[in-house]
Amino acid sequence: MIIRPFVRHDLARLIELTIETFRPFYEDHFRPLVGEVVFANQHGAWRDDYREQVAALHDPGVHKYVAVAEVEDSIAGYVAWSVDPARRNGTVTHLAVSGEHRRHHVGTVLCEHAFGEMRTLGAEVVEIGTGGDPFHAPARALYKKLGCTPLPVAVYYRRL
Repeated sequence: MIIRPFVRHDLARLIELTIETFRPFYEDHFRPLVGEVVFANQHGAWRDDYREQVAALHDPGVHKYVAVAEVEDSIAGYVAWSVDPARRNGTVTHLAVSGEHRRHHVGTVLCEHAFGEMRTLGAEVVEIGTGGDPFHAPARALYKKLGCTPLPVAVYYRRL
């Protein structure tokens, strides 16, 4: 596995990978949990939202970066992060690993790479978040393994 910087040619595959990775959450977990009205209001256009978000992840001019993991000339995953130099704070905004490469430490290597890059840019603290639902349990386990401290947060939705 190699970790390399993002290049524009990666964009289509990263969007596809993000949608593949998070489709089960939105369609199999979130939609049945909150119902159609809340789902449509909050994340009804989640695929389009990711198309926009992923396209804007890499912008070094505003301290936003993406690194890609390759295995045998195929994109296995990516991590996106930003740094606030004034606050000496970094944030991992996206982490996605293809299904066939999960449980092979790709997420660990990507996060450690991002953490190292953030340190180089002056960050002293990193924030990385995920959901508290069963779908996100592997991410929570990874972040715990990386030494992150969880902050319990509750978000409530209600149809009006």
